[in-house]
Amino acid sequence: MPPTVITHLDQVTTEWLTRVLVQSDALTDGAVAAFEATADRGNWSANARLRLRYSPDAQGARPGRLFLKLVNADLGDDEFFGPSEVTYYTRDYVDVEGAPLIRCYDAAFSEAQRRYHLLLDDLSDTHVPAGEKAPTLDYGLALAEGLAALHARWWGAARLAQAGAALHSAAHIRRFVDIAEPGVGHILPRFPAELKPHWPDLLRTLFAGHPQALVARTRHDAGFTLIHGDAGPGNILVPRAGDRPLYLIDRQPFDWSLTVWLGVYDLAYALVLDWEAAARRRWEQPILRHYHAHLIRRGVTGYAWERLWDDYRLCAAMGVYVAVEYCRGGVNERWVSAWLPMLQRALTACDDLEAGALW
Repeated sequence: MPPTVITHLDQVTTEWLTRVLVQSDALTDGAVAAFEATADRGNWSANARLRLRYSPDAQGARPGRLFLKLVNADLGDDEFFGPSEVTYYTRDYVDVEGAPLIRCYDAAFSEAQRRYHLLLDDLSDTHVPAGEKAPTLDYGLALAEGLAALHARWWGAARLAQAGAALHSAAHIRRFVDIAEPGVGHILPRFPAELKPHWPDLLRTLFAGHPQALVARTRHDAGFTLIHGDAGPGNILVPRAGDRPLYLIDRQPFDWSLTVWLGVYDLAYALVLDWEAAARRRWEQPILRHYHAHLIRRGVTGYAWERLWDDYRLCAAMGVYVAVEYCRGGVNERWVSAWLPMLQRALTACDDLEAGALW
C-alpha cells in the first residue's frame, strides 16, 4: 500500500503524528496529546510549524517543534518536481555520517497526485537562512565539508548507477541552457548601464561555446555525482551563532534541471552567485582546497586538484544561466534585486577566472 501523502493541514491529527513518530523511533511510548499549527507559505510550497505536547507517559526523543512542508509538484506549463526532495531525506544520504541534513520523521511522494510532503525538525529557534549573515571563511569551510559529505556518497558512474542515476545526455544539457537563453535578449537592451562594456559579447560567446564544453566534460565521469543544484543563501541554514552545524534544504530540481553533475557546481553556485566578488576572490581557493581534501578523506580517488579547479571555472560560468533564466519570459521586475547582482557576479567570476579559455 503506497504511503499517504498529506496535501492539507487538516489531514494532520494527533493519531497521525503519533504513528509517524513511533515509526521513526522518535516516540517509544505514549502518544502526541495535542499540537498547535502555524501555517505559512514558501516559494513552491505550503508549510506549517507544529508545536507538540505529549501524554505524561511519553518516552523517546519527543521532538517539541516540527516543520511540515506540503508541495504541489505540478507547476503548470509542463514543468514539475519529481520525488527528489523525498529521496534526499529518505534514501540518498541516510548512511552518510555528518551529512548536513535536517532530521526527517516522515516523507511521501505520489506520482498520481503529483504531490509530496516532508515532516522535519523545526530549527527556527537555532538557525537562520545563510543570507541573513555575512559569509566568512569558516562558513565556507563548513559548507565545503557538508557538500563533500553529500557528493562523495554517489561519486562517479558506478555509484550513480546504484542510485539509478546516470550522466545527463547532450540533449538534456542543451535543454537546460535553452530554457535560460531567451533571458539574454530581454536583459541586454534594458540594463546596458549595469553591464560592463565587454559583457554583452561575453554573454553571446558563452551561450555559443560553453554548452558544448559542458557536453564534452561528461565524457569522463570523475567529478560527477548527485548534486543539490540550488545551494543559495535561502537553502542553507546556519546557526544564529557560529558556523556549524549547517544544513542544506530544499533540493527541488525542475524536470529540466541538472541533477547529476560536477559536485563542485554546488560550491560554485554558493561562492559565485551569492558572495561579493572580493570575498570570493579572497577565500575561494582555500574553500575549494578544503572541499578537495574532504572528498579524499571520504574515499574519492583519481580527482586531481587541477581538474577540480578547471571544473570550478567551468561551473562558475554556469551561474550566468541561473541568473538569466529569471528573465526567460521577459524582464523579471519582481526579482531584479536578486538576479541582476547574480548575473554581475557570475560575469565578474568569468573574467577573474578566465573561464572563456575553457570553450
